Formats: sequence, C-alpha cells, structure tokens
Amino acid sequence: MKKSTFAASAAAASTALLLLASPLAASAHVHVDPDQASPGSYTNLTFKVPTESATAGTVKLVVDLPTKTPFTSVSYLPLAGWTTTVDTEKLAKPVKTDDGTITEAPIRITWTADSGVQIAPGQFQQFTVSAGAIPKTGSIELPTHQYYSDGTVVDWDQPTPASGDEPEHPAPTLYIEDAAPAEDGSPTLVATPAPVPAAATSTTATVVSIAVGVGGLALGAIALVVAVFALTRVGRRGERKVQG
Repeated sequence: MKKSTFAASAAAASTALLLLASPLAASAHVHVDPDQASPGSYTNLTFKVPTESATAGTVKLVVDLPTKTPFTSVSYLPLAGWTTTVDTEKLAKPVKTDDGTITEAPIRITWTADSGVQIAPGQFQQFTVSAGAIPKTGSIELPTHQYYSDGTVVDWDQPTPASGDEPEHPAPTLYIEDAAPAEDGSPTLVATPAPVPAAATSTTATVVSIAVGVGGLALGAIALVVAVFALTRVGRRGERKVQG
C-alpha cells in the first residue's frame, strides 16, 4: 500500500515538473514582441534573446528581414555595448506597394557585441527596431541567428505550424492578417460575463422597490412633522394677539 502510494506520488511529481518545464523551455526561445501588427503601420519590434548555453555568452545577433514582402524602412534603438548595422540591397524583383514600387529594401540587421560584452548564461537582452510600412500579407517570418562566444551558432528559422506546436528552433514570426496560434496549440478562450439569473434580478428589483417605499414614507413623515410644527407656531401667535 505504501509502495503504491509512493509510486503515485512520484508519478504526480514528475508530471508536475514536466508541466512546469514546458513553459520555461518555450520562454527561452528567441521571439519578437509584439507578434502582431496591422498592414500599413510602423511598429516597434523587440527581439528578446536569452542565452541558453551554460558555458558561453551571446556575442552577435543577425535578423533576416523579408524580401518578398519587404519593409520600406527599418531603424534601430541604440544599445550600449553593441554595434548595430542595417544592410540594404537591391531586390531581385521589384515589389509594388501602396507607396509605389520598391526596388531596394533593408534585408538584414546585425548586432555585434563590443569587446568584453556579452549576454552571459542566465541573462537575456532586448533588441528593438522600428519597422514599416508593415506589408499586407498573412505573416512574416524573421529568421534569427544567435552567435555564441565559443563559436556555436543557433539558427532560429523553423516555421511554426498552424497547430501552434513549436519546433525546436522556431523563427520569430510577425502575424499581420493571419491569427497567431495559441502557444499550447489549443484555441484561445474568450471569457464572457455570466448572465444574471432571473431570480437575482427579481430579488434586486424587490429590494429597490422596498427601499423606495421606505424612503417615501420617511419623507412623508418629515413633511408631516414640519407641517404640525408650523401650525403650532401659528396657533401660539394667534393666542398672544388675542391676549394682547
């Protein structure tokens, strides 16, 4: 009995640890925030980059920008200790937009750590850019390449399926006309207020009616007292005049 109880407790503990570890593992991925934008807008995009290695730090980050549905402009927020470059190239095929035909566009942005600077193990860094105009399309993948101080390179470039089941190295994705999948692959639940029961409504109405009735009686009583007091004073004045 004790053995079976111990086994059940161990299994429950293991399951709990796995459930806790899953969100932690997912949160360690490189991702972009916000992950949704409107067509035609200019949006601040922040890449959150954690260092997953236990022995090396992150010293360089490269983000590939779209070329089939390009941004017309990309600027970056300066980051102390990092050198930032934006590469602009001529497109293989011109792209027509509401602002005209685009023949060249920013295709890559690179952050390189200065000497002695890195994102150490257990730390993360945020890299922010302003991008636009957001093209009219379903979504845009932003493949990101993370360079470590030991020479390792992690490519975050795998597409996330519509089911929301993330691959090992998902590419940061900006959803525009498509809906972003739920993180756990399940549909997003929208909370709606519960309807007020009819009994509660009638009870509330009854209480209000009683309160109004009591209030009316109280006002009537006050008015009666005032009237009696006034008549009493008038009567006393009349008696004084007669006596005089």
